Amino acid sequence: MNEGAIADPWTGHKCAPQTLPVRRLASWGVLGSATYAACQWAMLIALAKLGTSEMLGQFALGFAVAAPVFLLSNLSLRDVLATDARGDHRVGDYVALRILSTLIALVAIAVIAGVVGYRRETKAVILLVGVVKAIEAVSDVLYGLMQKHERMDLIARSAAMRGVFAVIALAGGVYLTGSVAVALALVAAAWGLVLIGHDVPRTARSLETDVRPRWVTGDLARLLGISLPLGITTMFLCLAAMIPRYVLERYHGEHELGAFAALAYLVVIGSTFVNALGQSVSSRLATYYAIGNDVAAGRLLMRLIGIGLVLGGAGVVAALVGGEQILTLLYRPEYAQHRAAFVVLMASACVAYVTSFLSCAVTAARVFTAQLVLAVVLAMVAMAASFAFIPGAGVLGASEVTAATSVVALVGAGAIYRQARRRATLNRGQSPQLTPAACRCGFAATTSPEGRRTS
Repeated sequence: MNEGAIADPWTGHKCAPQTLPVRRLASWGVLGSATYAACQWAMLIALAKLGTSEMLGQFALGFAVAAPVFLLSNLSLRDVLATDARGDHRVGDYVALRILSTLIALVAIAVIAGVVGYRRETKAVILLVGVVKAIEAVSDVLYGLMQKHERMDLIARSAAMRGVFAVIALAGGVYLTGSVAVALALVAAAWGLVLIGHDVPRTARSLETDVRPRWVTGDLARLLGISLPLGITTMFLCLAAMIPRYVLERYHGEHELGAFAALAYLVVIGSTFVNALGQSVSSRLATYYAIGNDVAAGRLLMRLIGIGLVLGGAGVVAALVGGEQILTLLYRPEYAQHRAAFVVLMASACVAYVTSFLSCAVTAARVFTAQLVLAVVLAMVAMAASFAFIPGAGVLGASEVTAATSVVALVGAGAIYRQARRRATLNRGQSPQLTPAACRCGFAATTSPEGRRTS
């Protein structure tokens, strides 16, 4: 522990001031996320090569149904915890609320699978995706604690293990049994082992923090009030992304949905890189905003946006120059017929990367409710555009819907960011200022002689 470490008055855990270079934080974050994304991509390739397009469609549909439910139930607690620079809530509050919300999500997915008229195998896939997402949800909230203390190395190790085990389990399950459901059951078992064997003990030991759930009704209710708007926001953002898949499956079947999912995952790889960068620096951005250092925050944000533009532009060029060859090499020749859709998706990704970094800055500034309005608008745009474009154009139409929502999201995120900057300027000086070291530990620098919080 560094000599200049200070103690969190809630837990007594000593934390060092923020001294790690942003480049090092980002390197660990990108390493873990890139490994995990590559493994998820390998899962899709395994399904495409070992299975059928219909199996790939079942897999995509399972995640399309489960993802919005879990994004709501997760309440973005990882982001809220990682940016909780003042330490308003204990770690146990976050863990307890995540467990409760995850159980509710599992029940909701079971109801959806039972009510909607999918085939028996598809229903089983949806349920098992729910189990996989539930295990991931518990690991995710622990990632928020690691992220807050800038231990991106712990996140990278866990994500890499989950990714590798998932590929082995899914590919082995499909190859040996020919069933996506059995393969997902093996993935759930593997992720459960990572959670129990690595995430929980390493977090508690490395950060010297009690990660047991804390069942205090009043504190849980207050935390729910803070995080609910952001949870609803992420749910609607996910719906905006998933609505084209629902409509595509309805009008063109699981085969076309599988093709679109394969194309879209090439965008997800870049998104994972972008999200990893944002998560790696979110705690640092939150500290800058908490201490009023808008110059440093703005400089860091501009660097992130520049990276997003370069990454997105490279993707567009690759799709234009070698789209058919890329799709044929990675999947099968039949996917090359969707080159035009691939180009549109890559263009929309370039826009989405910039939007992601703007949203990261807004979340770090603790502006949650305004994002909800934008998310609802995006879901409405996606719904209207899906029924307008997809019935006649299929996969290409779904790509055009994605591009339309990406542009609307960029405009809205930019407006929210400007509003947040104006609000921060007006509120400057009205609240106690924090030192960077105090923010790192998550509590205000001003305390009473008895050690109680005064901010």
